[in-house]
Amino acid sequence: MTRVDFHTHVADPLGYACRLARKAYQAAQPLVVLGEPAVLRAFDERLWTFSPLDFIPHCMAGSALADETPVVLTTDLDQAPHYAILLNLGSAVPPQFARFERLLEVIGNDEHGLAAGRERYRFYRDRGYTLNMYKQGG
Repeated sequence: MTRVDFHTHVADPLGYACRLARKAYQAAQPLVVLGEPAVLRAFDERLWTFSPLDFIPHCMAGSALADETPVVLTTDLDQAPHYAILLNLGSAVPPQFARFERLLEVIGNDEHGLAAGRERYRFYRDRGYTLNMYKQGG
């Protein structure tokens, strides 16, 4: 069963997501990042600029290199390679999330993000998934 990790009350969700991607990359654990097109564009840009000393190889799922790139960004999980970890930057429960061993949810500290995160939390909890909480701020 998929393990679900909630990282909540994050002041800078995209910066935090970059650090999660770096951690997965350094541990040789490829991941898929799911989100809306605008969020993925911003995340792509942040991956290039968040750390002057780190390079996180990444591409869009439609790229010819997607199957050999450790971080794949997508709006559609059907287009993504089968990796063990899914990082959700969207506001909805990802379709097909159960095909992943691990799901990372990054929740900002704005009201909309918190409300959407609570709904996703209830969805996973009510279906018996193992949930882990990592609260970042107050």
